[in-house]
Amino acid sequence: MNSAQTIWFFAVALTLLAAWTDLRTRRIPNWLTVPGFFAGVAVNSFFAGWHGTKVSLEGAGLALAVLLPLVWLRVMGAGDWKLMGAVGALLGPVLFVFVLAGSILFSGLMAMVQTIRTRRVIETFRNIAVLVKGFLSFGFRPHPEISLDNPGLMRLPFGIAVALATLVCYGAARWKP
Repeated sequence: MNSAQTIWFFAVALTLLAAWTDLRTRRIPNWLTVPGFFAGVAVNSFFAGWHGTKVSLEGAGLALAVLLPLVWLRVMGAGDWKLMGAVGALLGPVLFVFVLAGSILFSGLMAMVQTIRTRRVIETFRNIAVLVKGFLSFGFRPHPEISLDNPGLMRLPFGIAVALATLVCYGAARWKP
């Protein structure tokens, strides 16, 4: 296995384990994300020296900086956020952006299916309208009722979306026409 394959192996293994854990418990634990981050830095440092360390830290930093506002707004859980930081540490900033875009796409599709399946389309659109109106009026502040803290609202296992996006990106990176 070459360096790229090794890094992809760690990324796919991490995200599949996170998806399985998130599906079963609706949590992505620190015992998975923190070693994932350190593995990303270590593997990249091993294969590319200081440049690998820099790329790894840039990927993690980008992931954590871009997604932190979603954690503050209580739209994304801290475990999801830390998972994305670990994925960024493994793949670096460029590949992380592709995995992030794929994760957003897959989570949006999962949300659409879940909304239709549970017959909560109108409620979901009302909540979106309330959030947009609140953000336009009061700025980016967490809504007291429309957040992860409300057990009555739908929740999606974001780890599954991240795993699917990582697998698709891996396939795209390996695809040779």
